[in-house]
Amino acid sequence: MSRTDEKTTVVVVGGGVAGLALGTFLLRSGIPCVVVEKHSREYVEQRQRAGSLDGRGVRMLREWGVGEAVEGHGGGPSDVVLPLIVDGERRAWRMDVDEDGAGAFIPQQVLVRNLIRIFLRDGGDLRFGAEDVVLERLDTDQPRVRYRDKAISCEFVAGADGFQGVSRTAVPDGFLTCHSHEFGYAWLSAMTGVPADPVAVMAVHSRGFAAQITRGPEASRVYLQCPVDDTVGDWPDDRVWDELDARFGSAVVRGPIATKQVVPLRGVVFSPMRYGRLCLLGDAAHLISPMSAEGMSLALHDAEVLARAIAGEVEKGDPSLLEGYSDACLAHVWERQASAVWMTDAMHDSGDASYRGEFRKQVARANLENLVEPKPA
Repeated sequence: MSRTDEKTTVVVVGGGVAGLALGTFLLRSGIPCVVVEKHSREYVEQRQRAGSLDGRGVRMLREWGVGEAVEGHGGGPSDVVLPLIVDGERRAWRMDVDEDGAGAFIPQQVLVRNLIRIFLRDGGDLRFGAEDVVLERLDTDQPRVRYRDKAISCEFVAGADGFQGVSRTAVPDGFLTCHSHEFGYAWLSAMTGVPADPVAVMAVHSRGFAAQITRGPEASRVYLQCPVDDTVGDWPDDRVWDELDARFGSAVVRGPIATKQVVPLRGVVFSPMRYGRLCLLGDAAHLISPMSAEGMSLALHDAEVLARAIAGEVEKGDPSLLEGYSDACLAHVWERQASAVWMTDAMHDSGDASYRGEFRKQVARANLENLVEPKPA
């Protein structure tokens, strides 16, 4: 062991929702950990991403004593009546609250900011600017994580550094199987300086799906269904707003657009989610259609399962939960992927028939009617 080596029980790679939630759960279980994040704190706290948690995720945070992470954020509960605009006609979703209770609309950067504050307040070791991370000796009982001139020996490594992170690439070739589904269309995603009112509006239209979702009191993200071969250059600002007007069936408040990107819709699952002493969680292990708004909820689920599994081995010498970590998470992931595919197909096929034909459009419309309140007689 080199003189620069440190020791801890768990090194968490990645300071997003998955990594911070895991670190918080571990600390509250009395298990030492270090969270390393390659970006600066300012970058992580301002990074604009999805903004919804399901009822299970909200309940989970409250059970761990960190319900404050989703309180007072200004996004509002997700059980309020929100509009769905179908060919210009406003309809209301069926808002049946599940057994876990109401979810919450909360921009990811707000949840991350709150989790950082809670983790540091609890005495957590969170290291920003941890560049050039390398994972070593994952198939031994003493793995190591290196970054810059630091090295940390540990018992477990949690890879929570996202789809493009280094954790999954540290697994030897041929060990992981990648399962993926391409939906055949993309979203033009535009970050705007216009608040969403209400916090989420979606539309089904013959020109394609559209949505405007809150990202805080002064910002929203606009989504427009488009072909996968479209580029940002095909979407000048005026076209974005004109298309949103057309698909919503009314004029919307316009404002500055900060960023735009074309995002092909897909689902991805890597299996298994564990290699040696490395466990993958969150986007490092799976991507789900953004139509489902399940990304943060899946990350929290993985974090809780892994925290309890590590606690079982560290505190009780029982490795059974850790051995079953991948199977337990994947069972939940595939359940949510099935729901996401159904929802994505229903919302997109029921609008623009040019992608999958009139037959699938009519089937999707029938499915869509099961999701909204009946029209007045």
